[in-house]
Amino acid sequence: MAAGSVVGNRYPANFDVLHIDPVWPLVVVADGMGDGPGSAIAGRTAVDVFVAGATAAPTPRALRAAVAEVQLRVRAAGAALGELTGCTLTAFVGAVDEPDAWIVQLGDSRAYRLRDGLLELLTTDHTMAWLGAVYGWWPADSPEAHAARYRLTRYAGHPDSPEPDVLSVALRAGDVFLLCTDGLAEQVGYERLTEVLRGTPDPGEAATTLLEDSLRAGGDDNATAAVIRVGRE
Repeated sequence: MAAGSVVGNRYPANFDVLHIDPVWPLVVVADGMGDGPGSAIAGRTAVDVFVAGATAAPTPRALRAAVAEVQLRVRAAGAALGELTGCTLTAFVGAVDEPDAWIVQLGDSRAYRLRDGLLELLTTDHTMAWLGAVYGWWPADSPEAHAARYRLTRYAGHPDSPEPDVLSVALRAGDVFLLCTDGLAEQVGYERLTEVLRGTPDPGEAATTLLEDSLRAGGDDNATAAVIRVGRE
């Protein structure tokens, strides 16, 4: 398991937040909305609060409760700042004494799984762009589709405190998971993600390669990548 993050060329600072604990295992990525203090505070608050709740009892009920607490804390921070305060939250949480894990999803950061050579997107983007793609509202390359990428339907700090998706995934030897923010997913294509994850056994090298790819693609956003390779007992 390994992870990294790059600022890119668009923003003066990195508003992605990353937490990785290879012993648990636990990976959390958050992507702040915008480039102001609210973005930074939301990401840091969301990750810290979620990690505390997730490690206490990694069950679906506890993970949803942890996200509910995240919502309260991020909204409180936003009220104090008086500006947009929100972020995405995507996590991979190992299950205690079981060959399974939980994936928690809120927003448009992503979790992928490579199994038997096939790369699959396990999470849903909580955006109007995703709904537009599913229901065919606009052509994928249209201005409407591009603008809809920035209209999140769920995120940490949302005034309605939406619940996360909580997915159970069985772990199989050889599986490779990738958690990333949209700064990576929007700049590095599916074929390249597959190529790197298939052909790079070392998680650290894979994460570094993908982040370098995001910079070569223009570095138009902060980008974060965490790669988890499931080994044999």
